[in-house]
Amino acid sequence: MLMQDSTLPEPHEAVPPVPWLRRWWRRQTPGRQDRFAMLAPLAAVLLFLAAIISAFWYLRLEEMDREQEAVRRDVEYAQQRLRLRLLERQEQLMRIARDISNKDIDPEEFIGRAETMVIQYPELQALAWIDDRRRIKAAHAGPSVPAQQQRRTGEVLRPGETETTYSLVRDLQQPVYSQPPLVGETVPLLQLHVPLAEQARFGGVILAEYSVDSLMRYGVPAEVSARYAVSLLDGKGRLLAGQALPARGTAGSLLAWAAPHANEWEVPVSPVGNGLVLRAQAYRTSLGVVGSGLFWLVGTLSAMTAWMLIGNWRHTRRRMQAQQALIAETNFRRAMENSMLTGMRALDMHGRITYVNPAFCQMTGWSESELVGRTAPFPYWPDADRDQLTARLDDELNGRTTPGGFQVRVKRKDSSLFDARMYVSPLVDPKGHQTGWMTSMTDITEPNRIREQLSASYERFTTVLEALDASVSVAPLGSEELLFANKLYRLWFGLHTGGHMQLVAQAGVPDQPRSDDHLDEVDSFVGLPTGQLTTAQSENAEIFVPELGKWLEVRSRYLNWVDGRLAQMVIATDITPRRHAEEQSAAQAERAQSASRLITMGEMASSVAHELNQPLTAINNYCNGMLSRIRAGQINQDDMLVALDKTARQAQRAGQIIQRIRSFVRRSEPNRTLSDVATMVAEAVELAEIELRRRNVRLSHYVATRLPKLMVDPILIEQVLVNLLKNAAESIEHARRPTANRSVELRAVPRQVDEQAVVEFSVQDTGAGLAPEVMERLYEAFFSTKVEGMGIGLNLCRSIVESHQGRMQAENIYNGADVAGCRFSFWIPVSGAISSAASKDTGVVA
Repeated sequence: MLMQDSTLPEPHEAVPPVPWLRRWWRRQTPGRQDRFAMLAPLAAVLLFLAAIISAFWYLRLEEMDREQEAVRRDVEYAQQRLRLRLLERQEQLMRIARDISNKDIDPEEFIGRAETMVIQYPELQALAWIDDRRRIKAAHAGPSVPAQQQRRTGEVLRPGETETTYSLVRDLQQPVYSQPPLVGETVPLLQLHVPLAEQARFGGVILAEYSVDSLMRYGVPAEVSARYAVSLLDGKGRLLAGQALPARGTAGSLLAWAAPHANEWEVPVSPVGNGLVLRAQAYRTSLGVVGSGLFWLVGTLSAMTAWMLIGNWRHTRRRMQAQQALIAETNFRRAMENSMLTGMRALDMHGRITYVNPAFCQMTGWSESELVGRTAPFPYWPDADRDQLTARLDDELNGRTTPGGFQVRVKRKDSSLFDARMYVSPLVDPKGHQTGWMTSMTDITEPNRIREQLSASYERFTTVLEALDASVSVAPLGSEELLFANKLYRLWFGLHTGGHMQLVAQAGVPDQPRSDDHLDEVDSFVGLPTGQLTTAQSENAEIFVPELGKWLEVRSRYLNWVDGRLAQMVIATDITPRRHAEEQSAAQAERAQSASRLITMGEMASSVAHELNQPLTAINNYCNGMLSRIRAGQINQDDMLVALDKTARQAQRAGQIIQRIRSFVRRSEPNRTLSDVATMVAEAVELAEIELRRRNVRLSHYVATRLPKLMVDPILIEQVLVNLLKNAAESIEHARRPTANRSVELRAVPRQVDEQAVVEFSVQDTGAGLAPEVMERLYEAFFSTKVEGMGIGLNLCRSIVESHQGRMQAENIYNGADVAGCRFSFWIPVSGAISSAASKDTGVVA
């Protein structure tokens, strides 16, 4: 029982330390004090949120500075690599030019060396030997060069083609890079002209052509390409190779005004005049302050905290009101219990006294502390009757009770004895389980004394009848004469036969004939033996007499009167208190049923812990994974943000699960929307893959194409899929399957069930299957084959499916005579669903 703790201060009892503030506080009404006490935590939450936003802003600025430094460092490193690669090719071409000038190689040998270089260096596309008359003496091109762009031996360079660069090389006698102008959509190759000197005069050039795309692909380090969008531009800013980047300073971040080029850098490739510019831009790894998932998580948590503070305040007020009502109700029931004159005693299933009421203690003279907890023999048992009472107690504990009660002798504390009648009935708790036996005891010493007097003297017969608490009347058949009426009858009906006739008529027993039809009625008894009428069993009936305002139990029978006439005796007992007790018992039973329903709803609420275990396990796995990788130094910012984002989604998912399960326990309709099957399967797989990877289980899933959208609650359906996938993984691990045979398959396909279109979801594992006895109790509440299991997962899953007008079933998969796994499946009808027009023609298999 919840009792109010008087030591806990009320919200309005908080005493501020400042005197003037204390005086102001005391002048406020209790309602205002409660509101001010609630606003203080709300203000603290808002200040905390502002501090978090400021911290995010500052950290974002520092992060942008670090990004800028990282981009500059990596781009300069890629620039050095490209320069080194170009210089190496240039040195090799200058050696070939020197050999040509020294007459050490001829055109055929030049073609051979050119072919070797083109094969060895992918960025080098073609080599040509051009003499001083602009005639091509030898040339070789790679297979990727189009035929119209290849140079052939004996051809003369067309006028205007590389004319400026050719003249510049002839004048400078130094290698020169050039890039012909763009022609249409074709990107020209980067050209290198190496001069030839024959006896101190110009003898032509060696023309080397590079593929700009291959130069960037093989010259830029892979780690730089993985982190940045890299591109090569010409001197006019036109894209030659790589990814097209947005114009500088157009970043969409809210902090772009503070650092417009925080994630990009560009440098010239070489100072020798090739006109190439290397530009890189970091991939976007942060959404800024407002786009940060952690920011929204903190904001959401702050809003939830404020909402919970308000809800907790309101709940506290309602709880105090309910607690006061409970105390009043408890005091009222205890007052009723203490006012009862019938002794009540409760025994547990082992015969130990667990409760006695004040009337029982008053009858026996023993206090409650002296009786509660005692076992047989009880102190109120007479020593002479101990064996008999022990045997009767054994009968009670074994369920062999007498419906009408039994009479015993009871010893008071002062050793005096009195007679009592006890009635024993099972003590059943609100759940319907028997917890013991309830005994009511009534002191019947005086009725026993009267009964002994009746048996001792027939002369005191009238006195005994007058003392009865029942109305007794006797009237002969065929006459309105009243032969006998006891005191209670006279008190109720007087000395007339009208009361006797009224009782007989209302009770529905064969009444005696009236004087006007005396002969006909008397003739109806002609031929019947008198002994048969007098020995016939009396007939009982319970009637309500409006004139008296009482319920009477009426019993009637035929007897031979002292003068030999056949008479009818009617006994009417006032059972109004008993009927009132029965009505009260019925009302209490109805309240007990209501309490039982509330308790059942409370037990259903325990399924939240079971269902929340899945998203909370995912959150725990994400956090443990991040901690392990952080300690090992194997995590970068991108991976951490992805893991944090997934953790936030799972936390939000846990909140949605609580709302859905709460709605489901309240027997409300699910929050159904048109949901895509592939999306539900993908989200369930994403959550379950963590558990499956931990247990080294492979997961494959198949979603048929062109499936209609289902009118379901997607959160509940995903929970069913996750629960089935997790159970499948646990079954495989318990079966100790080898690595090659540890797999789970999830399928979503269309089906026809009873001429109805449905979508069937199935989860098939390679575990040990289900035993027959487990299959029979599979969906039974609180039944589980796992030691730590609560036994409500599959029961709740089936309830969810059936709430969507679907069905769930399980079957073992056999490989010959051996069980090769188990298959759980359920289907959801597609009535009212909308076909997905964006689906492809083939199935999606992962």
